This record gives sequence, C-alpha cells and structure tokens, in this order.
Amino acid sequence: MTSQTLNVPSPEQIRRAPKVLLHDHLDGGLRPGTIVDLALAQGYEALPETEPGKLGLWFREAADSGSLERYLETFAHTCAVMQSREALVRVAAECAEDLAGDGVVYAEVRYAPEQHLEGGLTLEEVVEAVNEGFREGENRARANGHRIRVGALLTAMRHAARALEIAELANRYRDLGVVGFDIAGAEAGFPPTRHLDAFEYLKRENNHFTIHAGEAFGLPSIWQALQWCGADRLGHGVRIIDDIEVAEDGGVTLGRLASYVRDKRVPLELCPTSNLQTGAAPSYAEHPIGLLRKLHFRVTVNTDNRLMSGTSMSQEFERLTETFGYTLDDMQWFTVNAMKSAFIPFDERLAMINDVVKPGYAELKSEWLFRQTATTSGSSPKTD
Repeated sequence: MTSQTLNVPSPEQIRRAPKVLLHDHLDGGLRPGTIVDLALAQGYEALPETEPGKLGLWFREAADSGSLERYLETFAHTCAVMQSREALVRVAAECAEDLAGDGVVYAEVRYAPEQHLEGGLTLEEVVEAVNEGFREGENRARANGHRIRVGALLTAMRHAARALEIAELANRYRDLGVVGFDIAGAEAGFPPTRHLDAFEYLKRENNHFTIHAGEAFGLPSIWQALQWCGADRLGHGVRIIDDIEVAEDGGVTLGRLASYVRDKRVPLELCPTSNLQTGAAPSYAEHPIGLLRKLHFRVTVNTDNRLMSGTSMSQEFERLTETFGYTLDDMQWFTVNAMKSAFIPFDERLAMINDVVKPGYAELKSEWLFRQTATTSGSSPKTD
C-alpha cells in the first residue's frame, strides 16, 4: 500500500480536518426543526411538512426536482420564518454551531438583509441580530470544544434596486462582523453591471466583494463581474470551464478569460452538490473542479445551501475524495486556497493558515504514519 493511498482520508478524518467555507447562504442552511419551531411561533401555516425529518426531505427533493419554481419556493419558506430579531439570532447562532461541529474553523456566511424586513425590522436591526447570533454560536461552539470564526457577507438581490444601499450598509458594519458584499439572484437578464454604482462605491472605500457569476449564465457573466465590476472572488464561477479546450490527446488550451482567472489567482467559490442540482455539472465525476484542480486554478470547496442540498463541508469533501481520490494534501490545498481568499486582514489569514489549518492537517497525516508503523512492525522480515 503506497503512502498516497494511506493519505486518502476517512470520513471521520474529513470531519475532524479544519475546513474553510466562503460560500454559504444563511437562509439555505436552517435546521428543519428550527423552521418548524419558528413557523409555529409566528403562525406561519404554509409549510409543506410539519415533521422535521419529512420537511428536510421535502427541501432536498424540491431542490433536486429540476424545477426552478420548486427550488425558489424552498427559500420562500425559510425567509418567511426569518422576519424577527429572535428568529435571526437563533438561525445565525445555530449556523455557526453547526459549521463548527463539522470542523469548519472559518466561514463567511451571506444573506440579503432586504429579505428580512416584513416583520418591521430595519436593515440595521437585521444586521445586528445576525451578528449577535454569529457571536452567540461561536461561544456555544467554543464551550463544546470547537473553534470557529464567522464573518457576514451582505447580499443585494440583483433583480432589485437596493445594491448601493446594501453596499453602504456593508461598509458601515465592516468592523463589526461584516466582512464584505455580494450580489445574488438570477443571472440571466440581470447582469452585474446593473449595479456598477455599488461596486464603484465599494472600490472607493477599499472594501471587499464577491459576485455570483458563471453559475447559470456563463462566460459573459464572469467577464462582466471581473472586468467591469472588479470582483475579488467569483461566486461559483464554474462556467469558466467553457473557456478551456481539452484535446483528444489530453492537451489543454486556456482561452484568454480562463488564463486571466488562473493567472490573477481569482478565487472560484465552487459548490459541487449545488452545481449538480442547478445543472451546472452533470455529475461529480464530470464536475469541472477535477480539471480546474489539475490546472491549479484558485479553487475552493463550498456548500452553498446546506439544507436544500442536504450537505455539509465534510460531505462535499467525502464526495470529492470518493470521485477523484483526493488525499489530505488535496484537502489542505483547497482549504489554504480558501483561507488565502477570505476577506479578513492578511495577517489574520496567515495566522489561521499557519496556526490552525497546517497544524490540523499535519496531525491528521501523522496518524497514517503511526498506523502504518504499527502494522509493519508486527510483521516478520522475509528471509532467503
């Protein structure tokens, strides 16, 4: 058995490995039981199921259905129960707690404040409630022996007209738990250039932003996000594969946009399971992450919507390990990529890499060495 084979992590090791998450939606990661509780407390009667197990299954089946209408309906239910301060605090705290329990040590979780105003909250009250919840969840995780740091990304909906307002909100709270800005929603018909005023404002303020691009629409969306808007990262960006040609002999040719993305080290927030659900990839084996990893793009692994996809960071890495034979070294590579691409200060990113990520993987990799030594030491040497 080779050291490469020994280095392939078990599911238990994957769970314990330090992981970094850059693309996760708060309204896409609620616990089913929490949705039921909040719906009951708020008098929301439109849930398709009221038993948590069945409700969780309904969310996953709706997301897998191939129907955009059913997929969007799932978020209507989660957002409906996230309209009070108490609900937002609870959901955010549980989010941080759940991620920490899965071995995530740093996460940037995004949400759209404009979608949580129906109960009378102001935009500022929404942000403050979510920040309070994240801090509470970090404290709970620490009490349970886990460490996590969570930063918020404020999202503007690309079909609406509040991007500049949300960008200004993100800037006001940038030292109070908010680490950056994002736009999300349907790409087709709603190009990122519609919100140039928001991106130009953020650049003037030296603030960070990512843009959902290259998931459903393709290369023009990626090009606009980078060259017109100046995005620091690409939310998904999976369609960059359309600018890469693979010849029958295995030779690879990168187009100018793909070369730019790789050479400039633009981070790609890839979400394998979610990409399968939205049709951005037909299977794990055919997911572009395999080729992009080989070509050394700045690839990161993410969950997108943990509830709808029935996933976690550990499950994403399990599927990739099963499909591509990734080792702990590969997992560390993806994780360091993500930490390098985070929106916190450089010295803090470096400390997380050197003091948390690398030591965590070194410990896991050393387990194989001792296991191998214990196995071989009990065998007798061969004699002629």
